Amino acid sequence: MIRSIEEVRARVAAQKTLLPAFYGQVDFDHTPERFTEDASLAVATDRIPMGVAVTRDDLDRVRAYTMLGDQVADAYAALIPQYGFRRLIAMLTQACEQGAEAVQDAPPELAAFIADMEATPDWVDMDLVREGARLDRNATAHLAPFAIRGAFMATFLNKYSALPMALTGTLSNDTAAKRVNETATFFTTTVLPGALERHGEGFKAAAMVRLMHSMVRINALRSGQWDSRVYGVPIPQVDQMPAGLIPIFLMAFALIRKGRTTFTRDERAKVELARYRCFLLGLPEDLLADTPEGIVRIMTARNSTLRRGFDDATCGALIRATLDAYLPPDRSPANRLHDRIERRFAKAFFLRHFMEGDRVRARELGIEVTRLDEAVFVACALLVYGRMAAFRMAGQVPVLRDLTDAVLVRRVRGLLARYGHAEYTTDASKYRSAAATPAPAV
Repeated sequence: MIRSIEEVRARVAAQKTLLPAFYGQVDFDHTPERFTEDASLAVATDRIPMGVAVTRDDLDRVRAYTMLGDQVADAYAALIPQYGFRRLIAMLTQACEQGAEAVQDAPPELAAFIADMEATPDWVDMDLVREGARLDRNATAHLAPFAIRGAFMATFLNKYSALPMALTGTLSNDTAAKRVNETATFFTTTVLPGALERHGEGFKAAAMVRLMHSMVRINALRSGQWDSRVYGVPIPQVDQMPAGLIPIFLMAFALIRKGRTTFTRDERAKVELARYRCFLLGLPEDLLADTPEGIVRIMTARNSTLRRGFDDATCGALIRATLDAYLPPDRSPANRLHDRIERRFAKAFFLRHFMEGDRVRARELGIEVTRLDEAVFVACALLVYGRMAAFRMAGQVPVLRDLTDAVLVRRVRGLLARYGHAEYTTDASKYRSAAATPAPAV
């Protein structure tokens, strides 16, 4: 359902009434500093990329969703003082696996949380979602293990959206490794066969991610260190768009550059997978367009209203901690070799895809991309994309399709074992001060 802008604003304002202990001090009528009407001050300065013009309605929606958390997950996370976070996780796990009715003395907030995720909207085509997951298994098995670190680093380029991670103590190498592996675990899990069905592994993982986000959100708000007039609401809906939609945004952007306005069926399947995955994470349909132009418009609206800002004590430290983190499960010779190769690939990947090749800027962040890094990147890319092409061609041969998919499923499960068990929790005792470099007043 596409809500009117008035309905969206009403949902935003309702947070103060529904959770006054946490949102009572937030001024939802105030536009936070992070949102700028002036695109020249934003992360993206072009609001008409390739002729696709962002509308006034797009800008108003992004402004509203900048102040919206996750009403059902926030309400459940707010029960931590009463139940403790381990009990909340145990109840949520059981509810995902057996249904909320199976949880003894379940609070109504749990039932509402699960019901929200179960309410699959009419616009979701589950057959396309399943096909999208099958198609994505190839890239997940071969490219993701090398690209995940670089992509994760890119989420820390803006101080307004990176601050929640800094507050949770993600500045240490060990914690950064845990967050990278948890992120990889979630997206990897969701491409397994049946993972996004009601009782699938991906459905449960999405619930855990939502609870973790809500715990971060609530701990930040009650810490007294969060300035909502500057940063808005912690982890708002618009900040979850890039992680969930960046692959299809890049695909949509490339199609429009070629003059295309529609997706093929395979492309549409990948879009549907991303949209449904985002729905399970709590994003509204308003932010989940299904055409190349619509996707480019809403992502551009977000990026062209997010004020530029880089704080080295927050953003730089997060980037360097992520780059320095040791991701493999142990320090065997094979894993140490993989770490060295993957880390070099990540630096070059980050430079090419998120720094537009600006070596000076990358160096300022503490990332020195050497010729050896570039050589390793090229060699790995040739190997990875060669494997992907081989599997893609094999998957198009009827007699090989099932066998090819079985091999990919086995490799994906192997990656999950490598990433380790995801806890999807946050420790409030590790929250650091938000005042490393105060943002200027508006």
